[in-house]
Amino acid sequence: MAAPGGQFFIQAKLDQVAPHHESFKQLWETKWKKPAEMGVYPFMFATAKDFLPIVEEMERRNMREPYDWDEYASVFVPKAKELVANAVSAENAGDNDKASEYYLRASAVYRISRFPAPRSPKQMEAWVEGKEACFKGLGLREHPSYDIHVPHTHGLPHEGTSIPIGHHLPASASKANPAPLMIIITGLDGYRTELAVWIEGWRRHGVATAILEIPGTGDSPADPKDRTSPDRVFSSLLDWVDQQGGIDSGKVCAWGFSTGGFYAIRLAHTHAKRLAGVAALGGGCHYMFEPAWLDQVNHLEYPFDLANTLCYKWGYGDDVETFKKEASDKFSLLKDGTLDIPECARLLLVNGTEDEIFPIDDYYLALQHGAPKEVRFVPRLKHMGEPESFLVILKWFYNILGIDGNPGAQLSTLPFQPKYD
Repeated sequence: MAAPGGQFFIQAKLDQVAPHHESFKQLWETKWKKPAEMGVYPFMFATAKDFLPIVEEMERRNMREPYDWDEYASVFVPKAKELVANAVSAENAGDNDKASEYYLRASAVYRISRFPAPRSPKQMEAWVEGKEACFKGLGLREHPSYDIHVPHTHGLPHEGTSIPIGHHLPASASKANPAPLMIIITGLDGYRTELAVWIEGWRRHGVATAILEIPGTGDSPADPKDRTSPDRVFSSLLDWVDQQGGIDSGKVCAWGFSTGGFYAIRLAHTHAKRLAGVAALGGGCHYMFEPAWLDQVNHLEYPFDLANTLCYKWGYGDDVETFKKEASDKFSLLKDGTLDIPECARLLLVNGTEDEIFPIDDYYLALQHGAPKEVRFVPRLKHMGEPESFLVILKWFYNILGIDGNPGAQLSTLPFQPKYD
């Protein structure tokens, strides 16, 4: 731990239990209702009214931790199917705008049903159905985005042959006028279907996007237990980028969100010469794997059982105790030497100082190793330090890419505002 006395910087808060762990009702009232009304994480493409009957049923069932994930997921399905039916009707009638909205709203309901990770059969079904609905909705927009498969040319035999990414190339891009590229590295629970909310803002600046999931989440082909598997994914992706006439391979940036920040830090070191800039928002690198941290996080800021979800993501199934024992030695970027690689891409570390998901201690540690890095800590805010952190990172990328832009205007493209009942 980086704080004086060998403690975490938020050591005094580690024994506190967040009220949203009491029940789903409390989760909705104290943590989720406001972002649902705003149409922001984790309710991208969502409207709160779609969730009201779900919340009522959850309360009727007195749903609470530990959740039966199949039962949990099943409560969302009727509403999701209703929204998909509305989308199909609108699409058949030739109303693509209305169809797109309903598909995206359906994907949002499916998303929360498989949240935080598809750990049960019904949650896996929700992921598949939600993904289909999302890309139908994105494909019907005025400026469509697509789910494409990049050849995984560096993958091992058991890792599959392709890397699914959410992709948008601005209409203005061409060989004569190639677009910069923003690689968006998703997090523990927000996949390429969710972080697609960033596409429109970057499109308005003429920037292409490629959104991919981290090992052990979504459709990532990478072996979650192999710490070098993301290196192969990024090698394959960047090779593909070099072959795209409409993308400027000299202006490729990457932005890792939350757990994706861990992979962003690694990427900045393993592929330093191929990236113009990398931002790691709310990530970790070492202390995030410490048993002393993992023993506490299930009752803190994260809406569900964070240690269990991380365990599942890193390929340990439900064997949380083994994960706690082995994770640091297997995945720490300090212990594997990544942080001490002398060459690193331009790297920006941003987080809230009160983060209860990944300790701010990790960014202090990263600053003490390897090449110099840029950093902004957002005081008094928790995980990822939103929304100030977004403004900091956007300005930083604008500078790298030569964009004369207004970060506030770009952020205004994120909240979802429904137009239809």
